Amino acid sequence: MELRLYPSLTDLPKSVWEARFTSGYPFLDYDFLTGLESSGSTNAQSGWQGCHLGLWDDNHPIALAPGFLKNHSYGEYVFDWSWADAWQRSGLEYYPKLVTGVPFTPATGPRLWTDSERPEATVELLSAVTDWCKSEGISSWHILFPDETTSLELCEAGLLQRMTTQFHWFNRGYSDFDDFLCEFNSRKRKALKKERAAIASQNLTLVTKTGGEILESDWAFFYYCYQTTYLKRSGHQGYLTGDFFTQICPTLSANTVMVIAHEGDNPVAAALYFADDETLYGRYWGCLKEFDFLHFEACYYRGIEYCIEKKLTRFDPGAQGEHKIQRGFEPTLTYSNHWVSDPQLQAAVADFCRRDCDHVKRYRDEAATLLPFKQSS
Repeated sequence: MELRLYPSLTDLPKSVWEARFTSGYPFLDYDFLTGLESSGSTNAQSGWQGCHLGLWDDNHPIALAPGFLKNHSYGEYVFDWSWADAWQRSGLEYYPKLVTGVPFTPATGPRLWTDSERPEATVELLSAVTDWCKSEGISSWHILFPDETTSLELCEAGLLQRMTTQFHWFNRGYSDFDDFLCEFNSRKRKALKKERAAIASQNLTLVTKTGGEILESDWAFFYYCYQTTYLKRSGHQGYLTGDFFTQICPTLSANTVMVIAHEGDNPVAAALYFADDETLYGRYWGCLKEFDFLHFEACYYRGIEYCIEKKLTRFDPGAQGEHKIQRGFEPTLTYSNHWVSDPQLQAAVADFCRRDCDHVKRYRDEAATLLPFKQSS
């Protein structure tokens, strides 16, 4: 067997990738990942150096995974700064580390492809990758936001499991938004309706566009909103380049949904989603002016309406945000898995993960008591 490393996904034939990652998950789409590269969003300068992995046997792929060598921990949404500090205090280098995941995208989905006719393929991949990490002096390997089944399989193969909590919306066969609100208790339902009514009272109108309906001018406006908001809130530019939004995203038309807000005739804000056959993913947002409840309307309520209309089963609006609970987004466990090269630090990380998982489960259960739904009798 041979472990092959691809610094660019374009080094691997598109047909090989697409024949194996067939779920429709938008963030493992070949054009999405290569678009991140060609737009300059992922490269050595951004700290996301491509390191895509393929395990081959007699010129036949038996496992594939997107990967990146990282020299920092930004843009991952599974925070390990304390681990990096511990490495440094031990006189060791934490970076580079290997990350299997999607840059800047804390959305659960497929992370590895393994040959279903080869039951041992996952173990073979893990063995090959960890051996390579040891030989290259790479401190650790982190598989971020795999689905629960994959995460448990990785646990059984010896990787540590870590959990976080996000807030997702689930479609339980609602006919429209009002049908969804019927599940709320009276006080919470009135509060949400008041938020939605505030949009029209501020002379705001919103339009939802999908795919080819999104114009070149819309993409340029969205990028302007995105960068303006990043600079205002964090003091630095966003992770993704203008070329990614204006050159790459229009080619991903089957997966893109954009909500644009206008004050009168002037566009003032926009939210960008990606979609597959089952799930809507809320990803990016930007605004040029502040309006009461506009973020909730553009990023949450319009997304819920889209899911109901298209009969999607789940809406993943992104990381963090306890304010989502009172709007009907349910606390949901997400996962990551980790391998650490140094045995002593591996033991310390294992202890941390055990304690942290217990805390996260308790938090998930407590957060669920705050949902706005009527109490069942």
